[in-house]
Amino acid sequence: MKPGKLNLITDVAGLLVGNAEDHGVKTGATVLVGARPFVAAVHVMGGAPGTRETDLLAPDRLVQEVDALVLAGGSAFGLDAASGVADGLRAKGRGFDVGGQTVPIVPGAIVFDLLSGGEKDWVDNPYKRLGREALAAAGERFSLGTAGAGTGATTAEIKGGLGSASVVLDSGHTVGALVVVNAVGAVTGPGGHFWAAHWEMGGEFGGLGPVAWFDPGAMPPTKLTARNGATTVAIVATDARLTQAEATRLAVAAHDGMARAIVPSHTPYDGDLVFAAATGDRPLADPALDPLRLGHAGAVCLARAIARGVYAATPAPGDVLPTWTERFGAGG
Repeated sequence: MKPGKLNLITDVAGLLVGNAEDHGVKTGATVLVGARPFVAAVHVMGGAPGTRETDLLAPDRLVQEVDALVLAGGSAFGLDAASGVADGLRAKGRGFDVGGQTVPIVPGAIVFDLLSGGEKDWVDNPYKRLGREALAAAGERFSLGTAGAGTGATTAEIKGGLGSASVVLDSGHTVGALVVVNAVGAVTGPGGHFWAAHWEMGGEFGGLGPVAWFDPGAMPPTKLTARNGATTVAIVATDARLTQAEATRLAVAAHDGMARAIVPSHTPYDGDLVFAAATGDRPLADPALDPLRLGHAGAVCLARAIARGVYAATPAPGDVLPTWTERFGAGG
């Protein structure tokens, strides 16, 4: 495996990502949209998820493809970002045809960033606007760190952020990950080394190497003491031709990457969730082994994307936590 050309989820051909932020509120939205509808699935392992239209992603449901997937801040308020994306897609004539009515299929998931600072006393929910703005901004290149749905993200001790990474397998399949890192747990051990360092490619998050020492019997730092509210939500995408059932297994396997990169992960206070997306452009060459390889690639990509999102975070007025660079980088 090696990183794709951009080392972003958009290395999966036909997928675009758009971000929109409100830096006054310290929040945002991120959308993944396809050139055409794509197979999608989901798997939830956290204890406090916030979701829209995830039930229809089960393999036995009528609708087998979606038009977009949305990640947003704002807790339950942020679910409205998907409504903005749906409005934008409907205006473009995109969606599921029901008796001549076009209904875009836009599942979404949110993180809790309401305690991240910023002006949270708004009267009109900003997320529908942010969703539509994110769709309008969709492209192959997009910002990481303090951007999109990662704008207000935090972890146990430092700012979180929006991360992405990709790989190309020997089979020719491409796999990419997109993640909002807003965890109860920590993404770094002592000295700021990333728990995901074993999976790093090309010094993409500092090249510091793995955590050198830690006490396996000690409880890792968490944000529960002062900033109760979290969740890491992600999308793992591939150009492989998968059924919804196969895509579900991809989402399950990708959760391993979250556990490698965040300690602890999948807690009762996180709504940790992974969507899987499959564009179907490239058939499986080996139906027995390719799903296993894709799942491993998804976990590797997600672990790397988590570290990249935190590594790329930038400081902003009113932050409640320092960035990785401020705490551990040059001069930190």
